[in-house]
Amino acid sequence: MAANERKPPFSLKARVHSLGYALAGFRVLLGSQHNARVHAAATLLVVIAGLACRLRPLEWALVVVAIGMVWAMEAVNTAIELLADEISLEQRPRLGKAKDVAAFGVLASAIAAVLIGFLVFLPRIFS
Repeated sequence: MAANERKPPFSLKARVHSLGYALAGFRVLLGSQHNARVHAAATLLVVIAGLACRLRPLEWALVVVAIGMVWAMEAVNTAIELLADEISLEQRPRLGKAKDVAAFGVLASAIAAVLIGFLVFLPRIFS
């Protein structure tokens, strides 16, 4: 948008429409990515475990942040993969490196989420 153009006024209808795009992205993620389905199963198991352990609000906050972080990184990774594949299906070293870095982002967030899970759940299991 150019500096002299006005932004359109806030529209609830436009925000709801944007939510539809986000939900379509979630369907693409679940429908096309095996790891997203693993994350979905892990999310469900962690929520059930949290309910069973009667987590405190701060513990829930940590768990929710960890879950959200993994889902967000998986979404960014998938977006980068889709864009890279749209640019070229040939082996291109820099596109491959971009995909690798994005995949590491998912791995790093998943490791952090597991560590948060240990910090939250292990004291409850062993007390």
